Amino acid sequence: MSSTRKDGDTPDNAAARALPLEGVRVIELSQVMAGPFCGMLLADLGADVIKIEQPDKGDQTRQAMGFKMKGPDSMGFLNLNRNKRSVALDLKDEAGKNALIKMIANSDVLIENFRPGVMDRLGLGYEVLREHNPRLIYASISGFGQTGPWAERPGFDLIAQAMSGVMSVTGYPGGKPVKAGVPVADIGCALFTSTAILSAFIGSQKSGVGQRIDASLFEAALAFSIWDMAEFWGTGRIPEPVGTSNRMSAPYQAVKASDTYFVLGANNARLWERLCKEMGREDLMVDKRFETNANRIANRDALIDELETTFAQATAEEWTNRLLAVGVPAGRLNTYPEAFESDHGRHRKMKIEIAHPVEGTIPNIGFPFKLSETPQRVRRYPPRLGEHTEEVLREFGIRADEVSSAGGDGPTSV
Repeated sequence: MSSTRKDGDTPDNAAARALPLEGVRVIELSQVMAGPFCGMLLADLGADVIKIEQPDKGDQTRQAMGFKMKGPDSMGFLNLNRNKRSVALDLKDEAGKNALIKMIANSDVLIENFRPGVMDRLGLGYEVLREHNPRLIYASISGFGQTGPWAERPGFDLIAQAMSGVMSVTGYPGGKPVKAGVPVADIGCALFTSTAILSAFIGSQKSGVGQRIDASLFEAALAFSIWDMAEFWGTGRIPEPVGTSNRMSAPYQAVKASDTYFVLGANNARLWERLCKEMGREDLMVDKRFETNANRIANRDALIDELETTFAQATAEEWTNRLLAVGVPAGRLNTYPEAFESDHGRHRKMKIEIAHPVEGTIPNIGFPFKLSETPQRVRRYPPRLGEHTEEVLREFGIRADEVSSAGGDGPTSV
């Protein structure tokens, strides 16, 4: 367990309570999205996350993704790497590799997203490192997992969405292929991996033995297919795109008012009745086509035509307010700026600002869940490349002049 210096900490850090993962040391050997997001979740909960980067370039997202800022780092990197420390190491240099092994031997968790087999070729495979640290939680993130016919394939969110079937149900029937608007495979894999890490760590505290976690973008995307596979396994029909609607209930989708679209969910008998009464369309309640949820799904196009005929008599804002007043879930279609800057988004602090030595102040997405007794906080700004190399090496008893800090290849993207 390390005692970390407070460079980059926010002024109120000393007054805050210890976070749940304080004292847990994580070595993050990953870049781009899934691995760094997983590491940031742990860092936000108090873990000392040490990000190992290629000395000359660092994490790919520093330069290549997310739009450039004043300094060398992109907004994408700055939004994925708060609360971490950065160490630049050349892993093809023997001294650099040995330094990393010493760090891992005195850490709790390793997150890596090299392609399967690369860590073994570097001499950093699980079987090697567990000899140095039997309690190590070794989390491997890849496109398709460490085993299987597709294991060697490069992994990107787009590829995982396509090959998992997610893209086959996204968009509208008969339309061109559409991917989900956000990287569901990347983010899903990060969430599942963080859960696995915490579970394995708790288990290691009881057994004294660590374990390897094998997580993939492909499986993360598949794990989201609950309703789609319920349809297939229940009926034998291959799921197809259904636009904004839900394949298990209706009406549950975007609908057009006089000015624009809004969304509603009247997905049970009670809500359906309330919707019809508020619209003044009690006739729909006795229409055989819409008598049950199954009938409404089977006649969804006719149902939406009937609803939009009435919705055309008022604006989306008016209908949203009316439906909410009678307990029917409804909402407007916000842009991201509208969501973040809404009264509710601001109340929930979903946009935060971080003081940065190069950028001045940078925006970040806020913490997606709240802890009552140990609230997450920003302890460190997203680190500059190699900013903490000497500091961290010193903590592990390694002299900086013993380790090369130039050249080498960093983690591959998944």
